[in-house]
Amino acid sequence: MGKIIEIFNRIAYNVLSALYQPFWAAVLLAFLAMFLYLYGREHGWKKNDFIRNMFETWWSSFKSSSNFRRTFLLAFYTAMILLRTVLNREIWFDPLGKIFGGWGLYEDGVFTTESIENFILFIPFSILLLWAFQQELLGESKSIGFGKTVWKATKVVAVFSFMIEFTQLLFHLGTFQISDLTYNTLGGAIGGVIYYLGYRYCQKRKRKNKMKNRGQLSEH
Repeated sequence: MGKIIEIFNRIAYNVLSALYQPFWAAVLLAFLAMFLYLYGREHGWKKNDFIRNMFETWWSSFKSSSNFRRTFLLAFYTAMILLRTVLNREIWFDPLGKIFGGWGLYEDGVFTTESIENFILFIPFSILLLWAFQQELLGESKSIGFGKTVWKATKVVAVFSFMIEFTQLLFHLGTFQISDLTYNTLGGAIGGVIYYLGYRYCQKRKRKNKMKNRGQLSEH
């Protein structure tokens, strides 16, 4: 009798785990699919041409709009982060068990690079975020400031990272760790610094090219 109960318990656990693990990814995909459905319905897409219209519209926007390409890269990288941190995680029965852990390269005597990975993970996210939404985050000024750029990147990444950590805590999808929040936010700040330096470099290149073109025109 005990063996039968153990078998049923194992079957129930495996079935529920198989349903639970892709649950949030399925919710996100369904949410995005409904936006696509509403867009297609608003533009009068027919059932027979729905797939073709979807790809044609996406490809046309991708080719013609640099802002669309930037936003797509940001959305893609954000999805990768969510899959790694929330959407593809197993159930964790004690999400507060290591709230003050994860600061170093050793966890319970085992070598780990998770702290470095958490730091690196949000550097590209911060850069892509500022690249896609520079005007919305930093204003319409042609010359952006160092402090404002780094502060905006740090603030957005801190809020996003906290939402991830809170979701892990709420749904038992990992461990809520202050170290993760800290390293993620620090990575966002470094991304802001890198973006600012790249932006300033591109601005200098543009000014030099303009002066060079003006010199060539004046010679003619």
